[in-house]
Amino acid sequence: MNIFQLQSVGLSDKDKSILTDISFTIAAGERLTLVGPSGSGKSSILKLLAGLTSATNGTIFFQGRDIAELNMPTYRREVSYCFQQPVLFGQTVQDNLQFPFTIRQLAFDQTKALKALESVHLAPTFLSKKITELSGGEKQRVALIRNLLFEPKVLLLDEISAGLDAETKAIVNKHLADYQAAGNTLIEVTHDQSEIDAAQKILRIEGGRVQA
Repeated sequence: MNIFQLQSVGLSDKDKSILTDISFTIAAGERLTLVGPSGSGKSSILKLLAGLTSATNGTIFFQGRDIAELNMPTYRREVSYCFQQPVLFGQTVQDNLQFPFTIRQLAFDQTKALKALESVHLAPTFLSKKITELSGGEKQRVALIRNLLFEPKVLLLDEISAGLDAETKAIVNKHLADYQAAGNTLIEVTHDQSEIDAAQKILRIEGGRVQA
């Protein structure tokens, strides 16, 4: 079953064309890697899929339904977006891990949060740690598990391994592999050659178009 289908999708900003005639499908459970030069439109595709921007023309279907007709807050619980630079808020790590519970009007489950921290090799003491005290790699791991606490069907990754050291990158990639193994879908943008070499399915974007 296709989780996404893009039909002749275009995106323009004023008089500038960003994406032109983008058409492809993604099956549920796949890991798709978008590659191509900087500025070619890869991140713009992710933002369209995340519902952060709207296509100028064409249609994006999510599980057979036009995403333009879906309730966006509900949709974004199923399709989660990880930024290249992790965006944390509040004062502490707990503030960030509590947020997915709050928007669902649920009580904070500390046991679940601690298990998530452990899954990315962060000690229980990190729960009370101030976000200003975190390294770049620690921030990225906190942002990742925040997105995955309620396991969305799709995770969109915009160069999240950029700038991570080898150890942190290995921890993150193991976590993502486990997430996909549970039947979920990953769509990622990367310039990391080792990740491109290991990619399961590659789509090349150049000049705002899909290349054969």
